Amino acid sequence: MTGMQYNCTIARSGTMYLVVFPDMPNVRTFGDTKAEALANAADALNGCLAADVARGMLPPKPAYHGKGSYGIDVLPHIVVAIQLRQLRGEKSQTEIANRLAITYQSYQKLENPVKGNPTVKSLERVARAMGKKLIIEFA
Repeated sequence: MTGMQYNCTIARSGTMYLVVFPDMPNVRTFGDTKAEALANAADALNGCLAADVARGMLPPKPAYHGKGSYGIDVLPHIVVAIQLRQLRGEKSQTEIANRLAITYQSYQKLENPVKGNPTVKSLERVARAMGKKLIIEFA
């Protein structure tokens, strides 16, 4: 699995540092310092992504926005849920669950970053069922 980042920009407004994500216009935050603004940006981005993905909404693909932007890492458990949803494509969760010989609810949890906690073995099974290979790396 490769890492995922969304870029944000920071602008000073009076004594505050305001953060916006061009790819995620519903995510905005601020901080008293640039470091605090970036820490808040990570919390805001990951919270929004987890909530959206848990409700079945795929986020837009992150794009690079050039000089002056800051990359914010998406937490690995959220990346896994996004990648599973993308991998499933137009197939239903029930169809994938049947391929894996598990219940629909069990598969549904795998795509939910709030409730799911897939094991590496579970991810290997999903990869095989989808004709893919699981690759995990530490960076």
